[in-house]
Formats: sequence, structure tokens, C-alpha cells
Amino acid sequence: MAIQYQREKRIFTLHTEHTTYQMKVDDFGFLLHLYYGGKISGDMDYLLTYYDRGFSGNPFDVGSNRTYSMDVQPQEYPGMGTGDFRSSALIIHNTDESDCCDLRYVKHEIKDGKYALEGLPAVYAAQGEAQTLEILLEDPVSKVQVLLLYGVLEKDDIITRSVKIRNCSTGSVTVEKAASACLDFVAGDFDLISFCGRHTMERNLQRREIGYGSYVTGSRRGTSSHQHNPGVILAGRDTTEDYGSCYGVLFVYSGNFMCETEKDQFGQTRVLMGLQSDLFHYPLAPGEALTVPETILSYSGSGLSVLSQQFHQCIRDHICRGKYKSQPRPVLINSWEAAYFDFNGETICRLAQEAAELGIDMVVMDDGWFGKREDDNSGLGDWQVNERKLGCTLGEMVERINGLGVKFGIWIEPEMVSEDSSLYREHPDWALRIPGRKPVRCRNQLVLDFSRKEVRDFIFEKICAVLDQGNIEYVKWDMNRSIADVYSMENSQGKVSYEYVLGVYDFLERLLQKYPDILIEGCSGGGGRFDAGMMYYTPQIWCSDNTDAIDRTRIQYGTSFFYPVSTVGSHVSAVPNHQTGRSVSLCTRGVVAMAGTFGYELDPGKLSDAEKEEIRKQVRQYKEYAPMIQSGKYYRLSNPFEDAYAAWMFVSEGGDRALLNVVMLEIHGNMAVSYVKPRGLKAGCVYEDRADGRRYSGAALMEAGLPMPVAQGEYLAYQIELIVCP
Repeated sequence: MAIQYQREKRIFTLHTEHTTYQMKVDDFGFLLHLYYGGKISGDMDYLLTYYDRGFSGNPFDVGSNRTYSMDVQPQEYPGMGTGDFRSSALIIHNTDESDCCDLRYVKHEIKDGKYALEGLPAVYAAQGEAQTLEILLEDPVSKVQVLLLYGVLEKDDIITRSVKIRNCSTGSVTVEKAASACLDFVAGDFDLISFCGRHTMERNLQRREIGYGSYVTGSRRGTSSHQHNPGVILAGRDTTEDYGSCYGVLFVYSGNFMCETEKDQFGQTRVLMGLQSDLFHYPLAPGEALTVPETILSYSGSGLSVLSQQFHQCIRDHICRGKYKSQPRPVLINSWEAAYFDFNGETICRLAQEAAELGIDMVVMDDGWFGKREDDNSGLGDWQVNERKLGCTLGEMVERINGLGVKFGIWIEPEMVSEDSSLYREHPDWALRIPGRKPVRCRNQLVLDFSRKEVRDFIFEKICAVLDQGNIEYVKWDMNRSIADVYSMENSQGKVSYEYVLGVYDFLERLLQKYPDILIEGCSGGGGRFDAGMMYYTPQIWCSDNTDAIDRTRIQYGTSFFYPVSTVGSHVSAVPNHQTGRSVSLCTRGVVAMAGTFGYELDPGKLSDAEKEEIRKQVRQYKEYAPMIQSGKYYRLSNPFEDAYAAWMFVSEGGDRALLNVVMLEIHGNMAVSYVKPRGLKAGCVYEDRADGRRYSGAALMEAGLPMPVAQGEYLAYQIELIVCP
């Protein structure tokens, strides 16, 4: 049994294959956290200590005992107003205007299978793959109930947490803050690894020592954002890729979030992950409930690589769904950097003809095919095919493209509306706007109020009418601005940000149910909504609008700490690169793009015959490597922010095949040799380089490394396939 309960001591123990999580209901009904880490046996309540802490107050229940204080006890779900002056997981504004929630244990239940969350993405598992623990807590005065949900995927070393908050009183209350997970550590010195950035430079790794005080990261932009990703790692100070303890905390949500880390006066560390408290005041009438999105937890005692691999497998197997969950994705060519808005039906058909000749599977028609959409200042919301621009119906064009043996995909941005559009002129109240104020514009577009069902229904009907016109096998779902005017004509204002995201999820779920064979790729200006919540609906996401191969080594490096390569939209683009002006060889661009779903973002008509032949070779290679790239173990072999090269590798499940990838980031006179050390190989086996036939001991490669050629030229790349010798 993954979940055990000791009735006498009221201790809950959650076991995975390599980890243990333990908590206890104490004599006063408080749910205390005891332990999370490497697998152990026995009871860990001996770690609890009791001393008179001076200005740390004592619950009334303990009488004259000054040694018991919530200000120092490790807790599973700390609320404000109990004498704990650290950051709270929950703040409730009660009917009597007080801010207090004193949660005590009521009951629990252990179930087979993994819980689900209505209207929200969550880890799923077959009945025999997981167990669920439900613990009900209640404030005996306000009658606010909190149901703590724990999902345990034993073989995957994954524990999930979510929370349902229900108002069981006779008056209204307001949820002012709600996390889905809290981790309290009574001892230890940690680093916090987080992933910050900006548009076209997302998920840069930041590692800092957790010192006394609080550090808060998150998003108020309406999306998980380019600026801060909703995942952090708590690592020992000496933890590396191959050594040391580390905890991953990943929020399965695509909107505003907040992660807090705090080291208190006694050197204890608390980590909270949940909803952003700014712009959030969620009223609950009697009987109403709020579900806090899920947080995925995982622990590794063997370094960051193992932790990443545990998250990769969880997302691949228990978040992503549908036809393409475990299938190699089609290699596609997108029209955006090939033509931008300047295209017609012949342009797209020509791209398809070029794709067919190059072995590319699919052509995607990006922005500009609908309404009065000749630039990014108009037309959003008017989802009618511009047949005059295409020169034919959409169905006719798709049929022509399919006749070439090429699949067809299309770009949409359903959440947005242009002021210069028929939709906005007819329904200006459907946009998020604050009454009496001019709207905040971004790309001259506003955001539709997806918290309102009638708005979603209208757009859904229009999008379906387009998708029904032909054999459309791929949709790129974009979202190209942050949400500033958080105000709805229909919903309570403190609920808008949360209900908006639920509206997006509702729309996507309906789309998947209606078109189960369509592959949806998420996008928000590239990586502005690159999160596990979206991956529940879109098994791949455009990683960044920056297609520069050298920048992408860094963007994809940070992305890899939580997210598998199978979710990373990555393309070979034209040079000079449209975002940086940098020119990099086609070989290097191909090697970098193969650390993703792979495709092209260029006009093949402008390529030489030699370049076209190289693309044919790349496509063949990618299709051969795709199963290993998509489902093999991924290893980071360098830090491209610090090292002279970027290196990573994929290793097949059995370890008998590997693909080593290296991009040289620096070139100097009389250059020193770089030795790249592969990982994940079988130490006792001999591996052959498939290209030149040279043979190496697996142990030798991992211990001593493989020397990279010293050659003149910028940003040279190498791709080495290693196969175990019979």
C-alpha cells in the first residue's frame, strides 16, 4: 500500500518507490508535517521539538504550556490567524470581518486510484497505478472546511497535492489567498532554483541561496508568463546534476500563480505554491467551494537529472493526453517566418509542394487567413475565412495540399479581439475592460472575457465552423498579450482571473472532445504559457518566439528541468535570424531543433539545392531518432550560461542507444579542447560511434569524456549516435 495510516499515533505515511512523505494529527487536531525525502521506515515524529519561543504565541488549547506554538511547528496547511506568523497557505476573510482560519482534523479516507479535479487539469493514472488520500480539516468557529487531496504514483516517485475549500457556514466568506501545497522543513540549508526570463528569452535558470526572510516569485499577467515559470526546485547547497538532494514543486495551472520560500527565525524553511493573491478575492456563498489547482511534488536523492526525468515521465504519461500523447509528432513547416501576413492560397500550396519534396509532413497556415487581417492591428474575433485573399475556399485549398501527400494545420487566437473588428463593434462588452477607463492595449488587441460562457460559446461555434471546412489535423492556439484590465461585466471581480483560466480550459476540453484527432500546439507569444496545465490539453507548446539556435540552447536548457522534450515546439528558422540577426549553420540549427518536436520556420524556395538536400537528411534523421528523443531519458551535460559549449543527450530506455548533441558556443585562438562526458550509458558495455565506427567503453566515456574537435568557425555542432556493440 502506497498510503498507510497508524490509528494509534494518527500518522499518515505516503510511500513511493524511492521516497517517503509523513504527517501526523496531534493531540489538538493540528495536522503537522513530519518528513519528506528519501525512503525510510519508522515514525518521524521524534523530529518535533518543543521549547518556550518567547514571542511565538500558544494556542488556547494547550493551556499554560508555553512550549507549543504554531509559529514553529511544521504544518501541512497553515492558515492565517493561528499564531503562525510565517507565510500562510490560506487566508479566509470571514463573515464577521476577521481574517482567520484555524483548521483542525475531522476525518480522512484512503482510496484506490487518483483523484480528478472538475474543470481543472491534473495528473491522471490508471486505477492500479495510484492511490488517493483525502484529509478533511475544519475551522470549528467559521465552519470553513478544507479537503486536502494527496495523490501518490508509487512507481513514478510522484506525489500530488490539491485543496478544496468549502463554505459550510450560513454566511458568506472570501478566500483571499490559497495555496495547494506547503512544504515545511525543520532543518537544512537550501538553494532555490527558479526559472525567470522575458519574451523571446524564457526560463533562464536562477539559483540563489535561501536566506532569512521571504522570496516571492509568480505572475500577475493572467498567464503563467514568460517572466516566471510556475515550477521551482529546492536543492541542497552541494546538489549537482548527479549528486545531492532536491525537491521539485510544479504548479499545474496556466494563470496567475505565486510561489513563496521563507526561512524563519529558527532556520526552518517553508515553500508554498498556489494561486496569486493579488487580483484574487474569491467569495464563497454558503455551500459553495473553490478548488485550488494541483501541485506536483517529486524528490531525488541522486541529483537534478533524476528529478527532471521523474517530472518528464510524469508529464508524458500522466499529464499529456490524446492521440499524440506517445506518438512521434509530424514534422511541420510554418508559414509565419516564411511569409508573415503576405501570402495567399498559392503561397501556402507552394510551401506544401516544397514540404512534400523535402519529406516534411505538414504545412501550417499561420496568422492572416481570416477577416480583415492584413496586419496585427485588426480582425481578431472575426473567424471567417478570407476566401478573397486565399483565392479559393479553405476546403479547396486543404484538399489540394492533401493531394500532395501533406497534412494541413492552421493558426488561431480565440481569446483575443481587435477593436477594429466586427465582433468588437457588435459586442464591446465582451472584452475585459474597466468601466470609465480607457483600455490598456497590447498589439492593438483586447482580451475577450472567457470567464463568460456565452462569449466562449460564440467563439467556439465560429472556430468549429472553420475546422469543419476541411481535413485540418493541427491547430496552433496562440495568446499574444498579458491581461491588464481585469474586470468582467458578469463575474465578481475577485474571481475573474481564476474563472478566465477555467474558461480557457473548458474551451480546450470541448475542442478536444469534438476533434480528438487534431494535434493542438499551445503558444502565448512563444513560451508565455508554457506550463503543465496547458500540456493537459496541448501536448506540445511553442517554446519561444525566439528561434535563434544559440539562444534556444539556453531557453531549452531551462525548460528541460521540468518539461520533457516531447512538449517543446522547436523549429529550424531562416538566417540571419529574425529575432537576433545571427547567422548559424543549417547543421547547428537542425541539431538544436531536434531537442524538440522539430519543424521549419523558413521559405524553402529561397534555399540552395545543397541546403534542401541537407534538410531532407535532417528530416530522415529526426524521424529515425524520434522515438528515442521523445521518450528516452534526457541528460543535461553542460550549463550553456557558463560553459564553452551546450551539450545534452538522449538515451534509449534500455541504455543500448544514445544520441549525443553538442553546440560549441565559444571560439578562441589556440582553443582548448572540450571533453564532453556522456551519462546514462551502460558502464560495462562497448559503444560504437555509428558515423565512424570507433568504439569506446561506456565507463570510459562517462568518466573521461569525449574530446570535441577544435575547428575554426562559429557555433559548430556535432551529433553523435552511440550504439552498444553486440
